[in-house]
Amino acid sequence: QVQLVESGGGLVQAGDSLALSCVASDERFIGWTMAWFRQPPGKEREFVAGISWTTTSTSYSQSVKGRFTIDKRNPRKTLYLQMNNLEPEDTAVYYCAADDGYPSDIMTAVSDYEHWGQGTQVTVSS
Repeated sequence: QVQLVESGGGLVQAGDSLALSCVASDERFIGWTMAWFRQPPGKEREFVAGISWTTTSTSYSQSVKGRFTIDKRNPRKTLYLQMNNLEPEDTAVYYCAADDGYPSDIMTAVSDYEHWGQGTQVTVSS
């Protein structure tokens, strides 16, 4: 049973920074493309950022590009999301997700990811 455990969420003010972490329980982490998704209240889950299993490629949604940074540390089996200059529109439950099997591309659809964490709440007040 693959486990992904997120942490680091919280309540912050607009303009603040926050760092999320996601720890994987599986040694196969090295071959997974990883991503962060988020689900704002009353909305669909959406892609935020992704990083290839090689860690040489990243992808960001337009709404977070330049503010968020994704990182993957294989020895620690940990995925990170550094979020700077947070906005109230960033309020959501944030999920880490894994696309296993050495994928060739960073996918952005929810259905492309096989493993999910339980989510961590990020709330940004204005």
